[in-house]
Amino acid sequence: MTNVRMQDDFYTAVNQEWLKTAEIPADKPATGGFVALVDEIDQQLMTDFKQLKQTDNALLQHFLDYYALAADFKTRDELGINPILPFIARVRSINNLTEYNQGLADWVLSSLPTPFGLSVDADMKDTAHHALYAEAGSLILPDKTYYDEGNKSAEQLLAVFTDMMVQLLQKVGFAPVVATKTVKEALAFDRSLAPFVKSAEEAADYAKLYNPKPLSDFIAQQQTIDFKKLFSRVLPVQPDKIIVTEPAYFEQLNELVNDDHFDQFKAWLLVMTIRDWSGYLNEEMRQISSIYSRALSGSKEAKPQQKSAYYLALGMFNQVVGDYYGRRYFGATAKADVEAMVKKMIGVYQNRLEQNDWLTTETREKAIVKLNHLGIHVGYPEKIAPIFEKLVTVPQADDGTLFENTADFIRTIETENFAKLTQPVDRAKWEMGAATVNAYYSPSKNVIVFPAAILQAPFYSLQQSSSANYGGIGAVIAHEISHAFDNNGAQFDEFGNLHNWWQATDLDHFKALSQAMITEFDGLAFADQKVNGKLTVSENIADAGGLSCALEAAKGEDDVDLEAFFVNWATIWRMKATQQYQQLLLNIDVHAPNALRANVQVQNLADFYTTFDVQSADKMYLAPDKRVTIW
Repeated sequence: MTNVRMQDDFYTAVNQEWLKTAEIPADKPATGGFVALVDEIDQQLMTDFKQLKQTDNALLQHFLDYYALAADFKTRDELGINPILPFIARVRSINNLTEYNQGLADWVLSSLPTPFGLSVDADMKDTAHHALYAEAGSLILPDKTYYDEGNKSAEQLLAVFTDMMVQLLQKVGFAPVVATKTVKEALAFDRSLAPFVKSAEEAADYAKLYNPKPLSDFIAQQQTIDFKKLFSRVLPVQPDKIIVTEPAYFEQLNELVNDDHFDQFKAWLLVMTIRDWSGYLNEEMRQISSIYSRALSGSKEAKPQQKSAYYLALGMFNQVVGDYYGRRYFGATAKADVEAMVKKMIGVYQNRLEQNDWLTTETREKAIVKLNHLGIHVGYPEKIAPIFEKLVTVPQADDGTLFENTADFIRTIETENFAKLTQPVDRAKWEMGAATVNAYYSPSKNVIVFPAAILQAPFYSLQQSSSANYGGIGAVIAHEISHAFDNNGAQFDEFGNLHNWWQATDLDHFKALSQAMITEFDGLAFADQKVNGKLTVSENIADAGGLSCALEAAKGEDDVDLEAFFVNWATIWRMKATQQYQQLLLNIDVHAPNALRANVQVQNLADFYTTFDVQSADKMYLAPDKRVTIW
């Protein structure tokens, strides 16, 4: 990798010095723009919390107490496997489906493994109110496509999973022969689910997840799982309908879970219970239970003890930690500057919609209405979600343990989730903590959210030029706005309801443009595999719209520097990752690989060619008729 030209491989040329020296941490599958920023914030907060033992902030104190329990490996090692033994005994005591159904309500509230998922979320067609959703069970392999015959990765991964689980089962008292037989039967049950579960590509089409069904019909359909009894015990009211995200799966569930296959099902319950809870036990179980995930990602080591403890606590108290981080490290000046950038980007988008030459007047006007209803959240939420007031840690001084507190918290969370069924949707609630290096658009709320953690270099800094900031956070901001008009977001109206507001001719034209974006990425070689254009289309549309609109905004500033704009775009996507992790993402991630996000999108923009004098003989050159522009 020597003297790569920007005209031949823009991403590598910008990042080549970094790529030569960057090293992937032993406990991670990758490093780069996002990951390095995560590491920096993690280290800062771990340092802060190490010094902060007591606080007047009750919610933060419960986080600190839980974190202390997670980090106390001396006590965790002394307790050993004992905390999980009641769970294992409970599974082993079940002899048939009748007995399983008798305790199912408590099982669900304890978030123990089930061959289905239940959740309460905004009704996709009536987002002011909540609805009950039923989802398919989770698979052991990352995606149903791994179960295709002859998949070499699957064979290798299942061998690793088998070895890990046999070790874990032996550690909790199973004889070697019994452990091996149990894992084999669990894998047979897992494989029986795969044909009826949606792939990542199929699940990426949001509208097809909305399949409402009368609750009485759903209950009557299911003969082996007693959903009637379950719903009567866990739901505050019995709704008229249930939204089934994967109808084909539930049509088959009677054949998948029944007394004829009960031994396999019970083995699966045992294996998944032990797998899910081993990370809360002693160091030996924690190390063993990470073997499979490390094989998936290519990480060489498990997380160090302190960091693993922090991640357990962060996962449970993400908004509490985010509130601390946002209020301490995110200033009013930066907040005002970013909000101004967001408003400017919305203005650019509105101008583009007004000048659009392929939308009819009716569709254009409705698109502008949706844009003007877009909610903007920057930094951190004004209030922490009420659920965190109920996560009251019993500290070690009062004989609290990590395992028991976790089990209590999970039960509280599950109970509160079902209770939402009778409550209005909280449209101000954030779906991620402010210490998260990410951003998102919520189609059901029509809001864009930019947590404080991402609002720093290289994405954003008051010390960077305006063009560099637009090439970083500006493109991220416009990317999230673009999600309101990607192939999924475009199906939701200004209130977040799943509702077709398009004229038929406009929708046909938009689908054709979306197909062009699919074609532009589909089949591109990466990490000895190929990109799935359908899986990544929504993110690619958002990238294209985001980069294009950010470019226009940058050009509107007095200190415009297009070279700085494009260079920072390539900089934020720099990433060095293991081969295993890259291949995993190609199969399950709705985002294209970082290097391709950086390179392909700039090829669609005329200003890139003039800024870097890209000519037809250069590898970065893309003929004008091949360039894709949607918004």
